[in-house]
Amino acid sequence: MVEKHDLLTTLLRDVSRSFYLTLRVLPAAIRPQISLAYLLARTTDTIADTEIVSLEHRLRALDTLRQRILGSTDAPLNFGEFAQHQGTAGERQLLERAEEALALLAKFSYSDQQRIRSVLNTITSGQELDLNRFAGASAQNVIALTTDEDLDDYTYRVAGCVGEFWTQICRAHLFPQAPLDEAAFLARSVRFGKGLQLVNILRDLPRDVRQGRCYLPSQRLTEIPL
Repeated sequence: MVEKHDLLTTLLRDVSRSFYLTLRVLPAAIRPQISLAYLLARTTDTIADTEIVSLEHRLRALDTLRQRILGSTDAPLNFGEFAQHQGTAGERQLLERAEEALALLAKFSYSDQQRIRSVLNTITSGQELDLNRFAGASAQNVIALTTDEDLDDYTYRVAGCVGEFWTQICRAHLFPQAPLDEAAFLARSVRFGKGLQLVNILRDLPRDVRQGRCYLPSQRLTEIPL
């Protein structure tokens, strides 16, 4: 059974830390789909964050994995160079077993596969955008987002789309017949995800700036009197 696969139990626990506790208490009807989506997102995130590997190589690897997730190519995955630079056994396995994760994706219904593919496509596009946007950033060369629209787009790609995905999965499997305003329901799920990411931005601001990244729009920063 998909939900009993060790990728979605042991490995998920090893790479998701405290979030694993949340995933394990989800209703059985949605737990495997959300767990696999999280595992694939952690895989793409690990690739993007492996800074010892060149930017060009990371972007190529991300694109290859995204195309495999979308089912638009069957090119084999080889993340050995990335795996050898990981600090934990779980992160190494995450990269070495990416093909197994993709095989699990194929076991879900077509509708669930499309939901997982859609959210991963959005998440990966955000990671690629970040890598390109902050290329050359450092403590001496801080690069900031420019406008409120840039921030809104970023928070959607990182977290708003995740709120949307969770809501779509829950709607489809837990209360498909419940009468509700579908558009408003999804809009609130996106806002919730974006709000959580805004909290993360404020929490991580000192560390991000030390790395040359500022997610507060420069348009806003210039309005602050010195």
